[in-house]
Amino acid sequence: MQVHHKPANLVAFAFLLIAFLTGTASAFQMPTLSLFLSREIQVSPLMVGIFYAVNAIMGILISQMVARYSDKQDDRRKIIIGCCLIAIFGSLIFAFNRNYYVLAFLGTFFLGLGSSSNPQSFAFAREYAEHSQREAVMFTTIMRTQISLAWIIGPPVSFAIALNWGFHYMYLVAGLAFLLCALLTATMLPKISRKQILKTESAPISAPTNNRQSVIYLFTACFLMWMCNSMYMISMPLYSIHELHLPESLAGTLMGTAAGLEIPVMLIGGYLTKFFRKKVLILTALLSGFAFNLLLLFLHEAWQLVALQVLNAVFIGIIATLGMVYFQDLMPRQMGAATTLFGNAAKGSWILGGPLAGFIAEHWGYSSVFYLSVVIVLISFYCMWKVKSV
Repeated sequence: MQVHHKPANLVAFAFLLIAFLTGTASAFQMPTLSLFLSREIQVSPLMVGIFYAVNAIMGILISQMVARYSDKQDDRRKIIIGCCLIAIFGSLIFAFNRNYYVLAFLGTFFLGLGSSSNPQSFAFAREYAEHSQREAVMFTTIMRTQISLAWIIGPPVSFAIALNWGFHYMYLVAGLAFLLCALLTATMLPKISRKQILKTESAPISAPTNNRQSVIYLFTACFLMWMCNSMYMISMPLYSIHELHLPESLAGTLMGTAAGLEIPVMLIGGYLTKFFRKKVLILTALLSGFAFNLLLLFLHEAWQLVALQVLNAVFIGIIATLGMVYFQDLMPRQMGAATTLFGNAAKGSWILGGPLAGFIAEHWGYSSVFYLSVVIVLISFYCMWKVKSV
């Protein structure tokens, strides 16, 4: 398989930078969205919740359509560039429009198309790694750490820009990140002909036909894992303030600590795939998630909650990397669809996790959410157990 000649280190650097930039764009928009809606558009908490659900549903439907289309195209770069350019329009709508319905339907439509650039870049990276004889799992893992890095830097910077200069500047910076992605993809990434890839593939067209049941179990397991994470992210700030009476700044510290710890966890997890099966590592991560949610019920000091983030980082760090690679392994001829399925498990978790966490907290208190999370992790463990080992 011939990859058009560009220095390998330069191409690898471009992939990492694209992952970081698409990660930064989403790390700018997601954490500030509820503040943007309540301050700039002055809507009720219910309307904020509905907006998140519309945003997630729109993102899932669009990215799934883009994935299906992308796996039939010869040059994946064009799709990444197109998605980035459309995302710039989405950013401009959020920067200058203040109509709830225009944002909820047109804005989220454009940004939903734009966010597809992220799974597409990971699918392209996996194809590039395999056909330039790079170690695919480690390359994907290092790319995934860029998303965590973006989530350490993105939220505090986006809040600083939004609160000091205004939301329109924040969305313009996000649009600029997408513009840089499009330029990098056009100038730095090599053309890899997918027609040639399919000719050189010796593997039969396995997925998802042969592995359909495993793909369904894996999707369910990942959906439930991410649901625990979304319920935790929604509940933890309010739980720590209202029930534990801890400082308001603690939630930011906890999320930053977890994101920082995820980076070494991802790198170690990627390295350990040489010695252990991916399934064993993901089951280990689930045990860590079980311990994390269980201990949240008993540990109430600030320092204890910070220390617990080690278990949270193992839980999320391994799933975030190896979960994606597992989908790709089960669906070797459909990298775009595989990567997007993994992304949609994460996006879909917010549709169910958000309202469920809110409903439970309203009736039985925030700590009750973690009881449910313990049960969900156990169901997820069972589903993962049923996935065939690759």
